[in-house]
Amino acid sequence: MSFPLLTATAVLPAVGAVATAAVPAARRTAAKWLALLVSLATLVLAIVVMVRFDPGGARYQLTESHAWISDFGVRYELGVDGIAVALLALTALLIPFIILAGWHDADPLETGSKRWRPTQGFFALILAVEAMVIISFEATDVFLFYIFFEAMLIPMYFLIGGFGDRAHAQGEEAASTQRSYAAVKFLLYNLVGGLIMLAAVIGLYTVAGNFSLAEIAQARANGSLHMATSTERWLFLGFFFAFAVKAPLWPLHTWLPNAMQESTAPVAVLITAVVDKVGTFAMLRFCLQLFPEASKWATPTILVLALISIIYGALLAVGQRDIKRLVAYASISHFGFIILGIFAMTSQGQSGATLYMVNHGISTAALMLVAGFLISRRGSRLIADYGGVQKVAPVLAGTFLIGGLATLSLPGLAPFVSEFLVLVGTFTRYPAIGIIATFGIVLAALYTLVLYQRTMTGPVKPAVSTMPDLKARELVVVAPLIVLLIFLGVYPKPVTDIVNPAVRQTMSDVHKTDPKPAVEAAK
Repeated sequence: MSFPLLTATAVLPAVGAVATAAVPAARRTAAKWLALLVSLATLVLAIVVMVRFDPGGARYQLTESHAWISDFGVRYELGVDGIAVALLALTALLIPFIILAGWHDADPLETGSKRWRPTQGFFALILAVEAMVIISFEATDVFLFYIFFEAMLIPMYFLIGGFGDRAHAQGEEAASTQRSYAAVKFLLYNLVGGLIMLAAVIGLYTVAGNFSLAEIAQARANGSLHMATSTERWLFLGFFFAFAVKAPLWPLHTWLPNAMQESTAPVAVLITAVVDKVGTFAMLRFCLQLFPEASKWATPTILVLALISIIYGALLAVGQRDIKRLVAYASISHFGFIILGIFAMTSQGQSGATLYMVNHGISTAALMLVAGFLISRRGSRLIADYGGVQKVAPVLAGTFLIGGLATLSLPGLAPFVSEFLVLVGTFTRYPAIGIIATFGIVLAALYTLVLYQRTMTGPVKPAVSTMPDLKARELVVVAPLIVLLIFLGVYPKPVTDIVNPAVRQTMSDVHKTDPKPAVEAAK
């Protein structure tokens, strides 16, 4: 039996979470280093997965299959395609930076505080989320995927509610109340989506007789499994609803601004750059592959919802006074672009959407983590409390600017390539929607540049006059992300070469081909 590489990538952070939680309370620093080393070892395994994956080979590679709950047709089945490999690598890459950025976020609070923050628990929960997200990307059994799709809500609930941002102007009691509200709202929204999906998973089993993604897709392709049109549409809606909540897609997005506002910056990155990607990934893997006809039936409605997300999220970002809420609404707009690319049903759109998942994860991590360093120095999330930061902390301001420019998809930075592909792929099939979506770029430039202008330029406010610049640990967090944004902005080929074959197979699942150009190229 070959080494179970995919299992190892998920089991290692899971075991690391248990080991970190078991470190004695007096050994907080040891717990931090243990969590960091485990995350780095997981990154090494993810790199091995990338190296061993052959983009020109079988659709699902490094597969593992074992009997689990035989009476109900549930198997422990893992496998990765190019899309899963890219997102697995993104997750494994970001977790070490999240841990480093949150190095002091779970340190004991000041004397007299009513709250106790277990440092070991904070880092153990981060590793637990990593394990569950990774196995969600690897699972090719629908029921196995569902278990971890839902299970990751529990550690996220405690990370939001138990380790919230210290920068709160209304006092500890009010802050605790708002954290609890944000955590409960996150949990309820996602639980409702998960329960609806559970009904659809059960319905899928009654129709197909098993939960194997590959077997169901193959049976549908060769005609041995037939679903009534109404059945397929209801099952599709059950799956899509859960994924749209996680994504988050308008109007199911309202939990995200609260969750990101009340979380520490590293946890906010974990939410939007890692956990939320499971929703958009699942749309590609499950919705399109299992329910191709229903996906095409729902496409016009989903495109409109994605378009609303793009414009609505960007407009609300323009009007925000809180830095974290601004990034949250910007992310809602960006997820609208991702979903637009998926359901444009073109190879450019879906390649751009997958690349956007990766690039958005890196750019949002860069911007939010630098914003977190800024907020920790001033003790406030309000934009109005800043001014002139670039004169006292030029490196912090410079990295903040690059993260912001990546968010507005400036050419030369990674998100530009993916956003361009999404818009081109959308325009070739739905020109009106492509044109309207372009206004999201204009609004992104507005909210990003206004944010930078109000916080970093102008007269130096007294409260920031003694603000220190980025320290060595913070530079170690930010510098690699900036380098990746520039590298993938100039040379995205390493990622596109991995994802493009999987995109072509997804296009084949829904029996779609790219539209022919209206005007033939001159010979």
